Amino acid sequence: MPFAQLVLGSPGSGKSTYCNGMHQFMSAIGRKCSVVNLDPANDHTSYPCAIDVRDLIKLEDIMEEDDLGPNGAVLYALEELEHNMEWLEAGLSELGEDYVLFDCPGQVELYTHHSSLRNIFFKLQKLGYRLVVLHLSDSYCLTLPSLYISNLILSLRAMLQMDLPHLNVLTKIDKLSNYAPLPFNLDFYTEVQDLSYLLPHLEEESSAMRGSKFEGLNTAIVELVESFGLVGFETLAVEDKRSMMHLLQVIDRAGGYAFGGAEGANDTVWQVAMREGVTTMDVKDVQERWLDAKDEYDEKERREWAEQAKIRDEADAAADAEMEDDDDLENMSMPAGGSGIKVVRKDQ
Repeated sequence: MPFAQLVLGSPGSGKSTYCNGMHQFMSAIGRKCSVVNLDPANDHTSYPCAIDVRDLIKLEDIMEEDDLGPNGAVLYALEELEHNMEWLEAGLSELGEDYVLFDCPGQVELYTHHSSLRNIFFKLQKLGYRLVVLHLSDSYCLTLPSLYISNLILSLRAMLQMDLPHLNVLTKIDKLSNYAPLPFNLDFYTEVQDLSYLLPHLEEESSAMRGSKFEGLNTAIVELVESFGLVGFETLAVEDKRSMMHLLQVIDRAGGYAFGGAEGANDTVWQVAMREGVTTMDVKDVQERWLDAKDEYDEKERREWAEQAKIRDEADAAADAEMEDDDDLENMSMPAGGSGIKVVRKDQ
């Protein structure tokens, strides 16, 4: 039974970067992984693309032939893919039991109210894929209350529309220290705690938000999000090994991979470690690593990298010296009269 991630998110949230990083990470831990590009506008993928929707239909061709804008052309392309699923099925059949990452388009209407992407996902389920939706949001949204609340509504709508195992992820968490300090700790945002504390900061953000009309609207919106109680966030720094390990573990549990992957008894030590939960990372650890003590951790990592590089250089030098010694032994000439040792056999 193959497993797959459906990577959604607004433009600039880091979908292609995530697919590239996760593909490299899975390859490093010994898990067979392939990436499928479902974005007809993405003509320069940073990852090796196993299946590319642009082989079926290109965005620029639709815009030219049907006189559509970029957003309308993407909707048309996904409808075209929905009606030509046999093309996608044929490509997936060649991937066998590979873990698949689906890099999806960034137009939010595709996963908030348009049905084609949802129908494609359900057809993938019928093919036997165990799916997890990964909705990415740039962590910059935490710096402005209005952006954060907007992302909450978007995430909630996507969860209701997709109707699949779903994880919301704050990407680029390693960049968060470059912005203004947050009024609350990171766990307030990841666990979506009492949002009423955010309302005064929302009013401070813009003078237009201070009227009684907007005050009632803002209160109604945060109460709506809280009443569902569905939205929460994981965090990700795609270049940090520990962050990637933690997120993959959470994804494996959400999709069922942690309870028995396709590799079965052939799992590597890394895959067993993922299932056993040895890579858990609390949000307080994320707060300390990327916000409270980022400079200290960065310096510690630089020292560790320097030490590892020194060890590798010393090992390489020792290996080169050993090879030179072996070459010297091979090039030594034997005495003309042989070794000088005479072997005498005695009759038994």
